Formats: sequence, C-alpha cells, structure tokens
Amino acid sequence: MENPNAAPRLPRKRRSLAQELVTVLSEQIRDGHLKRGDKLPTESAIMDAHGVSRTVVREAISRLQAAGQVETRHGIGTFVLDTPSPSGFRIDPATVVTLRDVLAILELRISLEVESAGLAAQRRSPEQLALMRAALDALNESVSHASDAVASDFQFHLQIALATGNRYFTDIMTHLGTSIIPRTRLNSARLAHDDQQHYMNRLSREHEEIYDAIARQDSDAARAAMRLHLTNSRERLRHAHEEAEAQRG
Repeated sequence: MENPNAAPRLPRKRRSLAQELVTVLSEQIRDGHLKRGDKLPTESAIMDAHGVSRTVVREAISRLQAAGQVETRHGIGTFVLDTPSPSGFRIDPATVVTLRDVLAILELRISLEVESAGLAAQRRSPEQLALMRAALDALNESVSHASDAVASDFQFHLQIALATGNRYFTDIMTHLGTSIIPRTRLNSARLAHDDQQHYMNRLSREHEEIYDAIARQDSDAARAAMRLHLTNSRERLRHAHEEAEAQRG
C-alpha cells in the first residue's frame, strides 16, 4: 500500500532534474508543508525521497538560495526564508537576452542597490554582516563554476538588501531573482574582451570594497562602492554593445 504522505517522485524526462526538484520543494513551501523557519531535510533524505543524486540536490538548493526562498547556515542546515508569491512581479530571465536588456537591468540595479548599500551600512547587525561575508566567501570559492557563482553573487546582494531592515528592498530583490546577475561570468568576460581570471579578480575587489564599507558602517563609502561596482559592469557591457552594433552596421 502506498504511503499518501510520501514525497512525490520526480519525472525523469522533462526539464533538468534539478529544476524538477526546485519545483517540488517550492510547491511544498508555497503550500505550507515547509514553513518559514523550517529546516529542510538533509541532502541524503532528499536524495532518498526523490531518487536523485547529491549533485542534483545541491544544484536545486543553490537555485532556491538564489531565489531567496532558503538560506544555508554553515554547519547547521538549510532553512526556509519565505513563501514565494506566485502573482508577484518578476523579471523572466528568458526575456533578458540581449546586451541592451542587461544594460537596462543594470540601470535598475544602480537606482535600487546604491541606497540599499547605504542603509545596510547604517543598520546591519553583526549576524547580517557574517552572512554577507559567507556569501562573498562562497562567491570567491565558486568562480570556476558559473551557476554557483551566480547564486553566490545574488546571495551577497540579497543579504545587503536584508540588512536594510526594509522589507520592500528585500521583496524587490527576491522578485528580480538571479536575472539581475549575468547568467555566466565567462560570457560577460568575453563580451568585455577581458581575461576570465582578471575579470573575476576585479569583481572580487569591487565586492570586497562594498563589504568593507558596510563592515565599517560607512554609508557614504558603501553607496560609492556599490555605484562604482554596478557602473563598471554597465560600462564594460555598454562598450561591448557599441562594438557589436558597429560591427553589424
């Protein structure tokens, strides 16, 4: 006799198994089976329940982190952050397909995240600063894996929004999701005609400057560092866009 409470097994032939697992876990969060503050089952338990590998589980958790639905506390486990809103505003990553689209997203981020960094510097707690540090360390460790880097990059910026203490900053960042981060660092480096390692080192320095200013609780420096970071990204890609347009002309 089947157990009616057993977790649904994942279909094997549609989207990636990781995305299927994201869908199942998101539905459990949305339906209230997993509530805010609840700890997710262990990796092994999820593997057994859904018949997937550890790699699939980790990729799914990474995507849920990037979407702001869960957070991982090192040495403790992964916890539900909030229930996703199916009707909320969200930029579909599928619509961010051209350099012009990416530039438009960066303009939006500059208007939002410069002030977010300033408020975070004023209001952050030691615990929130530690979470920013953890996200930044994860980003520095995952530079060779594009998908992991995207998730860690987004987590760093999301933690800054959370530290503002203003839930609307967090809501907007969560709804924007990882579409605000270039999908692969390799493509971004190539478009900017930059060496991959040099590109990542520069991004790391820019992130560290943002973090250091927030750690010092220097609001003006935090705003300036965030503006410089996002403006640099915009200018690198704007030049690439202009070159691409000239070549087509």
